[in-house]
Amino acid sequence: MNENSPKKTSTYQYFLFFICFISGSIGGLTSTIVPSYLPTLIKEFTTENVEGVGAIVNAVFIYGMLFGGILLGLISDRWGRKMSYLSAVFSIGVFMLLSAFVNTWMWLVLFRFMTGFGVGGILLITAVIISEEWNEQTKSIALGILSISFPVGIFSAGIITYNVSNWRTAFFAGILPLIIGLLIYFFMKESRKWLEGKIQNKIQPSAINDREMFRVILSGSLIYGSMLIGLWAVFAWLPTWVQTIVVDSDGQQERGISMMIFASGGLLGGFLSGWICNYFGIKKVMLWCFAGAFLISLILFKFTTSLTVFTYFCMAIIALCFGVSQGVLNGYIPDLFPTPIRSTSTGICFNISRLFTATVVFFVGWLVQSLNGYGNALFYFSFIFIIGFIVVFFQKRKERDTIIYEEHLLPLNEQ
Repeated sequence: MNENSPKKTSTYQYFLFFICFISGSIGGLTSTIVPSYLPTLIKEFTTENVEGVGAIVNAVFIYGMLFGGILLGLISDRWGRKMSYLSAVFSIGVFMLLSAFVNTWMWLVLFRFMTGFGVGGILLITAVIISEEWNEQTKSIALGILSISFPVGIFSAGIITYNVSNWRTAFFAGILPLIIGLLIYFFMKESRKWLEGKIQNKIQPSAINDREMFRVILSGSLIYGSMLIGLWAVFAWLPTWVQTIVVDSDGQQERGISMMIFASGGLLGGFLSGWICNYFGIKKVMLWCFAGAFLISLILFKFTTSLTVFTYFCMAIIALCFGVSQGVLNGYIPDLFPTPIRSTSTGICFNISRLFTATVVFFVGWLVQSLNGYGNALFYFSFIFIIGFIVVFFQKRKERDTIIYEEHLLPLNEQ
């Protein structure tokens, strides 16, 4: 049978999608499992400045994602998708397992950075692999389903937190990415499009330095970053906040339930985001997401003093806003730019946003004491949603491939 026969190609495509989806889920799991155990974990290492140490642990993970997304992206373009993918998966597995044996919080910080490094690479590389290996008719469907892999991992972290009380035991989840790494090593082929060198867009320097380009990149970074900052601040500190309002138990199960609700809302929102946008319009949906996230933050973190069914309901609503927004932003931000410079510009927006997100999440923990509690700290940080709302409201979107900087691009026959 010919190597390119439909049956064999289809089987290989589904294999790639399987490992990419599992990898994305691993990214969500490893992102969430440490914050879920953070209230009890840190106390084993120090009883002083617990909030500050927790802030460092959460922030360095996002910094690791930032560096992983950039460096592993460069490796992917230079030495191939497979090598970069393997580096990302093994980085998650090895350093997640090492985290189970740490005896000081400083080692945990180092290992969380390297785990985040792998997660940042996974989020980038899996999307590239599906884009290059799936055909145009099925690629959008595959990428849409792939977008919910991260919430699946968050939900899995909630299940583990609910059932496993020992955090060291929970961190043995790092074995799973090592198994995926072996599958990649033995069964994954290098991307045909990368080998053939078909994807190569050359842009004149004037396009990169154009004032209008800078304005659009800035607005794109603010839109993506404001939602990302709010999302990470809430999901990184939600379990700890829940711990502060639980009065009749140790809070372990309540933290697990909150993370499962958070993940379920993200899953449902991401899955439905395409249909919602088609019906209401992408700009209107983004405005609703920013407004809804702010209003629910006001209810949760400013006026909630005990854990009730209504509290869990509010968690589900804000998670739904986050899920829809993430699904929408995956299309909204790239569509701000013309095709020849879309990947470069989108990458800049995403990574600038992650840099600001890591910095802000870091300061949440440090401001807990001065703002008199986690609830107040999270509420004040929720004002970032207002910034996103304003930028989206005034954002002028042009038709794809007709943006004014086309005059700076090389003609297609010269690329």
